[in-house]
Amino acid sequence: MHLHKLTLHDFGAYQGRQHLDLRVKPKRPIVLIGGLNGCGKTTLLDAIQLVLYGPRARCSGRGSRSYDTYLRESINRAADPTRGAELRLEFSITVEGRLRTYEVARTWAVNGKSARETLAVNVDGKYDAAISENWAEHVEEILPLEVASLFFFDGEKVEQLADPERAADVIEAAIQSLLGVRAVEQLRTDLLALQRRQRLSQEDQGILDQIQDLKVKSQSAAQEMSDRKQDLAEATSRHDTAKATLEKIEREFERAGGRIFEDRVGLEAAKKDTADRLAGTQKALRGLAEGALPLVLVRDQIATLQEQAVREQEAHEARQVVGALESRDAWLIDQLPDSVPSAVRTAVKKKLTADRKKRAAAAELADDLDLPRSLTQKLSALEEVLRTDARRAGDLLEAAATTVHELEQAERKLAAVPDEQQIKSLIEARQKAAEKVIVARAAVEQGTELVAEARSRHERLEADLQRAREKRARTFVREEELQRIVTYAEKARATLDRFGSALLRKHISSLEVAVLRSFQALMRKSGLIKDLRIDIDKFTLSLTNRDEEPIDPGRLSAGERQLLAISLLWGLAKVAGNRLPTVIDTPLGRLDSRHREHLVDRYFPHAGRQVLLLSTDEEIDENLLRRLKPSIAHSYVLVHDDTTFTTRVASGYWWTEGALHAV
Repeated sequence: MHLHKLTLHDFGAYQGRQHLDLRVKPKRPIVLIGGLNGCGKTTLLDAIQLVLYGPRARCSGRGSRSYDTYLRESINRAADPTRGAELRLEFSITVEGRLRTYEVARTWAVNGKSARETLAVNVDGKYDAAISENWAEHVEEILPLEVASLFFFDGEKVEQLADPERAADVIEAAIQSLLGVRAVEQLRTDLLALQRRQRLSQEDQGILDQIQDLKVKSQSAAQEMSDRKQDLAEATSRHDTAKATLEKIEREFERAGGRIFEDRVGLEAAKKDTADRLAGTQKALRGLAEGALPLVLVRDQIATLQEQAVREQEAHEARQVVGALESRDAWLIDQLPDSVPSAVRTAVKKKLTADRKKRAAAAELADDLDLPRSLTQKLSALEEVLRTDARRAGDLLEAAATTVHELEQAERKLAAVPDEQQIKSLIEARQKAAEKVIVARAAVEQGTELVAEARSRHERLEADLQRAREKRARTFVREEELQRIVTYAEKARATLDRFGSALLRKHISSLEVAVLRSFQALMRKSGLIKDLRIDIDKFTLSLTNRDEEPIDPGRLSAGERQLLAISLLWGLAKVAGNRLPTVIDTPLGRLDSRHREHLVDRYFPHAGRQVLLLSTDEEIDENLLRRLKPSIAHSYVLVHDDTTFTTRVASGYWWTEGALHAV
């Protein structure tokens, strides 16, 4: 793998768009990046890991924060968080025998309270949607995280390896992942899974096992169904007892007036409604009494008055008729011809006179009250009103009587309501009994469901058992073929076991030699360590001196332990073939000048085909820079603005053209 270019846009301390050309040349494998503490050297290491591995990246600045929080807080403080940040890494790597160029761009921006992230991957200059969507899986195929982390190391990893108690875990992980031992172990595991599948697929044995298993399960289900039925019977008994107790209390409650007590609110409401209806009826009666209704009491006198009015009306009409008849009769007599005999004429006169007298007698009244002529009509209308009001009053009086009876009934019922204190104990007992019935009923319902489930399960198992027996009768044995697969898989696993152990011993042996040579090359005391061994089981280091005496790694000085840690990483890279770039952050802490010169002369130019060296001005100083310069392909200085707390990338290094930027 070869890194080509790294671009940071508003990431961490880096404001704006910053570029680093990371391409190296033969015999010039180093890209030197200088920066004071806090300027963003480690941020570059984090950027490479973050753009490749996203949420799985082991970024030093993340800590315990969530990935979303880390992304939001890694946007440069001077940048617009809604426009976000971007990391872009271009590199080439051989995939399936072909050199491919990748450009991975990871961008994110704040959207509300969270960060929205996008990833785009170009392969050989063209966007690849499938790889972009499945980048997490693809990057593990071409550059596993466990492998890459061994080549991206900072002071913390060096410190971990320099601690004898913590180094064993790192050494084991490195050997397992970097040197192929884990792949052998995975192959053994896959073969074991194959064996298990083949054993499970042996139909005869499988069906026999299935039949036996189904028998056991069926018996268990039958026992469970029996137990559930027993539980249901007990629950039913408890329910019946609770129900009988409740019914007994209900009867006592009813005898004590409990029902009436429960209905007291309704009775009081009914009484109030009845009283309101009675009041309405009484109000309607008073309204009638305020009208013509009282005249019903003198109804006979009104009838007599009406008769008198009729007589006076008739007498008046008769007097008018008598006057008119007298003139008419005289005219009629005059109209009689002279030929009419006098006797006849006299008879006619008498007849007419008698009629007038009769009429005159009818017009004479013993008592004449001189009543108004319209009184007859008014009295007729009054009679109709009195008839209607009397009928209405009768209806109201009947309704009032009924309402009074209802009111008396309601008052009697309310009078029969027992006092709350007298019935309180029965109410509480009734409530508790009702609750027990509810609980018991729920238990019965649950028990019924459990019995149904157990029965269904038993019936299903019996059906499965029957099908298994039928299948057993139709099965052809393939035992020989399956046994052959199992046998050869077992032989292959045993071979892989031996191969894995041999591979582990070989790699550890090679690693021991590589680490010892690296350590001896870097150590100022060249004869201090004669031999180095790595325990094949515990992966711990043991050192011996020229006198064959063991040396406790913990007794080495801090600088010597740091050199030992660097030697481990260098040895791993050598044994693995140096196929990945090596990123080294702050490598020279705790080292004296001689050891620093050894690292600069003997390690950095040979640490890998591409080495990114992150250093402070006190680590790679002017003297070491002169020694390192023939191996440097590019150099950069990280320029930090203490007023805006931002960093930019400038070409060069201290004591070179970069000094103009680093002031």
